[in-house]
Amino acid sequence: MGLLRFKNNDSFHFANKLVLSMIPVGVVGLLFEEKIESLFTGNVLFVGSMLLLTGLLLTLTYFSKNTGKDISYGKAIVIGLAQAVAILPGISRSGATISTGLMLGIDKEKVTKFSFIMVLLPIMGAMLLKVKDYIEAPAVAGGIANSVLFAGFLAAFISGLFACTWMISIVKKGKLIYFAYYCFAIGIISIIVGLR
Repeated sequence: MGLLRFKNNDSFHFANKLVLSMIPVGVVGLLFEEKIESLFTGNVLFVGSMLLLTGLLLTLTYFSKNTGKDISYGKAIVIGLAQAVAILPGISRSGATISTGLMLGIDKEKVTKFSFIMVLLPIMGAMLLKVKDYIEAPAVAGGIANSVLFAGFLAAFISGLFACTWMISIVKKGKLIYFAYYCFAIGIISIIVGLR
């Protein structure tokens, strides 16, 4: 609504920053969709390496000073670039975007909410493309009933809502370092498995 009213207020600027932050992931998703999908074919070594990178990003936030700054247009682009990189398997999207925002000195709660809202349009865009594929070739769903697909959507929505609320609470308390430990542990295990 803030974007559509064209009033020079906080809502309008926040909406513009959100749109701006979504451009990098949209460009990467459209231009490199097949190459990105090929990375999700069991390359455990690569995934393990990216998990270590996620762990490193989360660790850096532990040592960075949070100055409680607002999200500027420039910072929105940088956070958007972090989201585009997080398309790679093993890099946490929320971890990458929140970590980037915190390292830029943005207020914890503001960057966490921004991170969760900025993914909505790309998800909706990807969903519409998949719906289009399904309509054109229903066989791609493998004969899964619409009721099952809807139940999956509902479960994902409810668990996602819970996860978002929980994540905002965790970031406020500055507990992202625990996710870093998890990423390092799983990343090392994945690399060991990948090298065998």
